[in-house]
Amino acid sequence: MKQPFVLPSSDAKCVSTRMQGTFRMVHGYHVVFGTYGFWLPNDQRGSWSEFVAAWELYRMGSLTNKIERTELTQPQRRWQHQTKAKLKYPEVILSGQQALAVAEGFGVAIDKSRFTIWACSILPQHVHLVIARHRFKVEYIAGLLKGEATKSLNQSSLHPLADYKRHDGNTPTPWNTKSYRGFLESEQEIEDAIAYVLENPIKEGKKKQTWKFVTPFAGLEAGWTTYH
Repeated sequence: MKQPFVLPSSDAKCVSTRMQGTFRMVHGYHVVFGTYGFWLPNDQRGSWSEFVAAWELYRMGSLTNKIERTELTQPQRRWQHQTKAKLKYPEVILSGQQALAVAEGFGVAIDKSRFTIWACSILPQHVHLVIARHRFKVEYIAGLLKGEATKSLNQSSLHPLADYKRHDGNTPTPWNTKSYRGFLESEQEIEDAIAYVLENPIKEGKKKQTWKFVTPFAGLEAGWTTYH
C-alpha cells in the first residue's frame, strides 16, 4: 500500500532528494505539531523527541524516538494518564475561541513571510498544515507559526497557561517543541496530504474547517517552479 507521507533524513531545506539514482523535487510539506502535553518524549505511541529532559517523566519510561503512531491499549492509557499528571503544567486543550486566536496568529505569520498554505486544521491538541515549499526551512516555518499564534493568544487574553507565568514574566509555550514534517514530492502526495488534513476534524466529530489564509491547491503548474 502506498505511504504518502515520508520523513527523509535529509535536511528540510533541500529542494530535492536522491532516490535510486534519480532526483525528486520537494514541493511542499505536511506539518503537524501538538499542544503542550499532547505528545510525551516517552510516549508509547512514539515521539519525535531526542531526549527526556524531566526526571519525573524519565521515571515513567525511556525515550521512544520513533515515527510510527499506534493506538494505545487500556494499560497504556492508564500509563499516559499517570505520566501527564507529572507534567510541569497542565496539558493544553484549545477551546474554540483559542483555536480562532491561533488562526489569527497563523494569518499574521503567513502575511509577514508569504507562506502558501494549502490546507489547515486546528484541533484541540494538535495542528495539521500542508505548506508549499518556501525559502525558509520547514522547522523555521513551524516556529514562526507557533510564535505568532502564541502572541495572538496573549493579546486576546486567551493563553491557556496564563496562570503559570515564570519569574521573568514570560508565559510557558502552549506548544510541543518538536514537529512532524513530511516531505511532499508530487501532486498526488500533496493532494493526499490535503485530503488527510481536511478529514481530521471530521474524524474527531467536528465540522470541516475553512480558513481565509488557505490557498486552494491548483496543481504544480509552471508557476510553482519558483519559490518565495
